[in-house]
Amino acid sequence: MKRSEMFSSKALFKMALLMVVLYSCGTSQPARRNVLSGTRPSTGQKPANPNSSEQTVFTKPEQITKQPSKTEERQKLNTAVERRQEPVSGNASAPDANATYRTPAYYKYITDSIQRTSAKPSYYKSTENLFKQMAVVPNPQNPAINSQWYTTVNFDARKPNFVILHHTAQNSAEQTLFTFSIARTSVSAHFVIGRDGTAYQLLNEYMRAWHAGKSKWGAITDMNSCSLGIEIDNNGNEPFTEPQIQSLLKLLTYLKNKFGIPQANFIGHADIAPGRKDDPSSYFPWKRLATAGFGYWYDSTNLQQPPADFNALLALRVIGYDISNPANAIKSFKLHFVQTDTTPVLTDYDKKILYNVYLNYQ
Repeated sequence: MKRSEMFSSKALFKMALLMVVLYSCGTSQPARRNVLSGTRPSTGQKPANPNSSEQTVFTKPEQITKQPSKTEERQKLNTAVERRQEPVSGNASAPDANATYRTPAYYKYITDSIQRTSAKPSYYKSTENLFKQMAVVPNPQNPAINSQWYTTVNFDARKPNFVILHHTAQNSAEQTLFTFSIARTSVSAHFVIGRDGTAYQLLNEYMRAWHAGKSKWGAITDMNSCSLGIEIDNNGNEPFTEPQIQSLLKLLTYLKNKFGIPQANFIGHADIAPGRKDDPSSYFPWKRLATAGFGYWYDSTNLQQPPADFNALLALRVIGYDISNPANAIKSFKLHFVQTDTTPVLTDYDKKILYNVYLNYQ
């Protein structure tokens, strides 16, 4: 064979081989995708089986973590907050465009938003800080302590011993929940009871709410530190609803049993702040509560005559009233026990009531 013919045959062979290679590397093959990418291949064909050996599989590297010390474990255990698991729900819908400004729907919408964005995160942060403070070793710089830190194993949490009842003096439970959700108001309570009987809890019972303000009962001048506050949705000029009272009685039964609160220690805001507060108003059914074991009342069909030397102001003080202003103390007592007359003067009948209530505190 001639040299030119040999060259032509080799050239044809190389060209044929090149065409085969080009054909096999063409666009007819399905494109592969990176398993770390969320995008699909753009060929219009189905993506490869994720278990296919054609894909590159990346194994997550094993992480080496530092084991926490025993001290860190104890701190974590002591400061962990048990958070109530609530059902996941969608965002609250905005009130109807035609709804009056600051209706219950408005307050519910804005309060739910505040709760999600700031109120609940702030609550958990504050409780965690409180737990850390309680768990810390006492300050060694205390000049009155000159020995090492010893611990006792006999202790528990302080618990409330009074229940203070309020009316909200607002127009809806939703408005009150809003009031308690924002910091600038500086007021709070443990529970709120709506007109329909819905009971809301806003604070753990062991926490100190800001509901009593400047107040006094007996020798106690810081009622917030030893009491639970219950706000009842009522503007102060209307009767309380039956669902509210039913719900209240159920809640009081629970609290009395849980904390062993004495019958005498269910009182009103007006009782502990004479002249400053008038809640829960003259419409409140104190007699009905007393019959159920919450507070005291008197037997109107068999009132005993007080003795000749009966001292009305001393009796008020024994019950618990602050008598630094006698007129205010009398008005608060009558708001609770007389209700039809709240003048600062005790009639003979009022003195009989006072004497019979006083006997419960002997």
